Amino acid sequence: MKFSAYNISKSILSQLEEMDFKKPTDIQYKAIPYILKGEDVMAVAQTGTGKTAAFVIPILERIITNQVNRKHLSCLVMVPTRELCLQISDVFKEIGKKTNVKTIAIHGGVDQNKQIDQLLKKADVLVTTPGRMFDLNAQGYLNLRNIQTLVLDESDIMLGLGFKKDIEDLMRYLPKKRQTLFFSATINKKIKSLAYKVVNNAIRIQFSPKNPVSKNVMHSVISIQMDDKRFFLENLINEYSDSSIIVFVRTKIRADRVQNAMNRVGIDVLSIHSGISQEERFSILNAFRKAKQKVLVTTDVTARGIDLPAVEYVVNYDLPDNPENYVHRCGRTGRGRNKGMAISFCSTQEEQLLQEIEHYTGESIEKYDINLMDYKLILKETNDVNSDWKKLMKDFEKENPNNLNVW
Repeated sequence: MKFSAYNISKSILSQLEEMDFKKPTDIQYKAIPYILKGEDVMAVAQTGTGKTAAFVIPILERIITNQVNRKHLSCLVMVPTRELCLQISDVFKEIGKKTNVKTIAIHGGVDQNKQIDQLLKKADVLVTTPGRMFDLNAQGYLNLRNIQTLVLDESDIMLGLGFKKDIEDLMRYLPKKRQTLFFSATINKKIKSLAYKVVNNAIRIQFSPKNPVSKNVMHSVISIQMDDKRFFLENLINEYSDSSIIVFVRTKIRADRVQNAMNRVGIDVLSIHSGISQEERFSILNAFRKAKQKVLVTTDVTARGIDLPAVEYVVNYDLPDNPENYVHRCGRTGRGRNKGMAISFCSTQEEQLLQEIEHYTGESIEKYDINLMDYKLILKETNDVNSDWKKLMKDFEKENPNNLNVW
C-alpha cells in the first residue's frame, strides 16, 4: 500500500514523495485511517517504527481541510523533553512544508519572551513540554479552549518523569469534545489507567513483539575490564572512522571522562548530559544529525524518543541499570528500514546487568570472543601517552589466570 491510497491532499503527498516516504510503516498503516476519521487512538509500538509521522500526517490533513476552524490553535502535542519537542515540531514543519499549516514549539530552558511572541501570532499546532506550557497558560498567553486534537507522545516517559498530575490537570483547560491520540513505546497498568482517563472509546493499536528490540539491529557483547574500556572504544572509533557512532554511559561524570579520554588520543568527541545547557545540547544534536560530528557520548538523556538518523553503531560503554533502557538505547540505530549494530562493553561488575537485559529481551546477546593476544594488542596500540598498558595487562592476567579468552 502507498500513501497515495489514503485520502490525503496533494500538498502532503508531494512532500512525502520528496522525503522518500514510499509506503507506510505498520504503525502508520494502522493509525492513519482512524486519525483521519477523528477517532481517539491509543497506540503502542516500539521505538523507530515511525510513530511520529503516524500522527503528523493525518493531523496536517485534518487541519488543512478545516480552514474555517483555523482562527485558533487547533492541535496540542505534549512531549516529555525539550529535544523531542523540537524534533516533533520539525517533523510537522517538514511534512507540512507545502501546506500553510503553522507549527510552533515552546519548552523550558530558554527565555520565554520569544515564545510568547510566537503564541501571539496565529498558529495551528503547538508542540510543548508540560512545565513551560503551564507557565504560559497561567500567565494568560495560551488559550487551549479551542483545541481539536490532543497528542500525548512518549507517554511512558512522561509518567516516568512524574508528569501524571500535569497531564490530568491539562484536561481542565481543554474542551471535552476533542480527538485524543495517546502514543507510547511501552504499556503497563499506570499507562493504561492514565490513557482511559483521557481517551474516549479509543481504537487500540499495539505492536509489541516478544523481543522488544528492533529486528534491524545486530547485537554483540564483549567482556572488557572497566579500566580498559576507553582503549577498546578508541580502537572501535578508529576502525569505523567514517561511521556515525553514539556511545552511552551511565552518568554525566562518565560522559565527561570518556570525552576527555577520546580527545586525548586525537578523536573528536562531544558529550551530552543533563549538566550541559539546553542551547548547547541542541547545537550538539544538530551537528550530529548533519554528520558534522561523527561520535556522540551521552547519558540516557538521549536514549528515548530522539530521532538521530543514520546512526550506524550504538556502543553501550556502560550497561544500563534498567534493562528497558538497553532497548531504547539500541533503538537509536536500525531506524525505519536501516540496519544498525549495537556493541556492549561488559565488565566483571556488570555481568548481572547483562543477565537482566537478556532476561528482559528474552534472547541471549551474541558474545564476541577475544583472545589475550588481541586484547593486549588493543591496549598497546593506544595513542594515550599517559596510559601504562603493561600494568593494565598484568592486572588483567591476574583476574584471568586460567583463560586466554575473555569469555
